[in-house]
Amino acid sequence: MSDYCLLLRKDLTRPLAAAPGPEDVSLVPLSDDLLQPVHALLSQGYSDGSGHVDSFGEWSHSLLHDAEFDPQLCLIALRSGVVVGVAQGWTSAYLKDLVVHARHQGQGIGQALLAKVFAVYAHRGEPWVDLKVMEGNTRARRLYERAGMIQVQRIEL
Repeated sequence: MSDYCLLLRKDLTRPLAAAPGPEDVSLVPLSDDLLQPVHALLSQGYSDGSGHVDSFGEWSHSLLHDAEFDPQLCLIALRSGVVVGVAQGWTSAYLKDLVVHARHQGQGIGQALLAKVFAVYAHRGEPWVDLKVMEGNTRARRLYERAGMIQVQRIEL
């Protein structure tokens, strides 16, 4: 049995819907003091085998030295100063990671992160933004579909 991932795309040339999210959650760009909690959230989010995160030292070095890294494209959701979500995008209009802490899912944080990511890329003049999701990840797929993303490719792994 083969595994597949889906390449999804959001058209940014059309008007974008607002998704403010919970009032007690703020969205901020990545800063040095948030690197460790973001790494911890990504590690937890992918602990089910749906992805891989290197050790903190390797992850932070490769992130900060990647030619496609821009801290303005790495958005962090904070609730009472605690990292509860992250959306990490690349300058190539590709959303590499979107993780919301399990205890905070279903509260609009993922939608708010996506809406903000879409707005940032649209402001930069990008016509679309892409991401990949495992075909069997129905919860994430529903989130992306509600955000107006469409499948453009199915890739066998």
